[in-house]
Amino acid sequence: MILKEKIYFTPAQSERGLHIYLPDDYQTSGKRYPVMYYFDGHNLFYDSDATYGKSWGLKVFLDHYSKEFIVVGLECSHVGNERLVEYCPYHYQGKFWGDLHGRGMETLDWMVNTLKPMIDARFPTYVHREATGICGSSMGGLMALYGVIVHNDVFSKAGCLSSAIGPGIKNLCADIESHAIDANTRVYLSIGEKEASSLPVKNIYATVMARSAKKVTKLLETKGVNTAIYIQKDGRHCEADWEKQNKLYFDYLWCNQKSF
Repeated sequence: MILKEKIYFTPAQSERGLHIYLPDDYQTSGKRYPVMYYFDGHNLFYDSDATYGKSWGLKVFLDHYSKEFIVVGLECSHVGNERLVEYCPYHYQGKFWGDLHGRGMETLDWMVNTLKPMIDARFPTYVHREATGICGSSMGGLMALYGVIVHNDVFSKAGCLSSAIGPGIKNLCADIESHAIDANTRVYLSIGEKEASSLPVKNIYATVMARSAKKVTKLLETKGVNTAIYIQKDGRHCEADWEKQNKLYFDYLWCNQKSF
């Protein structure tokens, strides 16, 4: 089932939507469940809620997946460029984002200190990091990667699809080097062939997007982190193509997870 409700988002002093997936029998099964936190929660489950009329199809996928989860999707702001500000962890000045004073650190801190405790109190979750993941696409993918780095004591897994990591690559690398990251961490990054470059390329790994992903994974691997880069053939920057990866990143992130 999907619960839709509002929550007060203190960093912006305004409400945000929550889209929460729960196993249908969660109240009677006697089970506890691992949790995945997502950005852009309105795009996850139903086409009718999605910004561009197409969702990730995540409800249909989870209804038939071999493992059971609770998924918590945080809806972004739909006002001006607030999403960009709240989903960027760095201050940045350049051609890509312009003059952007990101508040992503505040967003992540709120998720860790307010949202997660609320979810753990209301629902039958496993609360520890081994049972907690974070995921997103584009700016949400950047935030998922940032989250698993700076809050590695909370998140052990990150799904980072079509992540906007290029402009902030220096900051990301500095954060990886300066934070303690448990080797029992898994990070999945993906790149669509058609979003990596506006022109056909013989070697996708020569593009800025792919080079940035490789640089991040190489640094993570020096700390023992398990990483994967998936190149989606003909992949575009859209929910329809992220939907095609649902099983791939769930399998990768949770493949060695036995019991909690």
